Amino acid sequence: MNGEHPRDVEAVEDATFVRPFIITGGRAEPLQADLRLETLVVAVGAADDTLTFERRHIVAVCQEPTTVAEVASRVGVPLGVAKVLVSDLVVAGRLDCRQPAELPLQMLERIRDHVRAL
Repeated sequence: MNGEHPRDVEAVEDATFVRPFIITGGRAEPLQADLRLETLVVAVGAADDTLTFERRHIVAVCQEPTTVAEVASRVGVPLGVAKVLVSDLVVAGRLDCRQPAELPLQMLERIRDHVRAL
């Protein structure tokens, strides 16, 4: 095991893990309650240094319309955290959301696969 003790590995993992409630400021509920997994979000401008790391990453990911489920997968955060962050960005005017009337089967399968990957 490369000479590392299990406690040393655990300490490094704990030091690099950011608790989800820290990312969301302690909130578990999004400001915008109607966000669904299949809601498409698109950036209203480029990501910049005024945003925190995760929010900047979300705006960069959403330069093209992206589902909330895909945002969670690509940013590497739990779905609930993604919903809170996306909601914050919509309220701040940094993202625009579009509720699709009906999703094609291929998109539903991609969402399912991304959610399973979480």
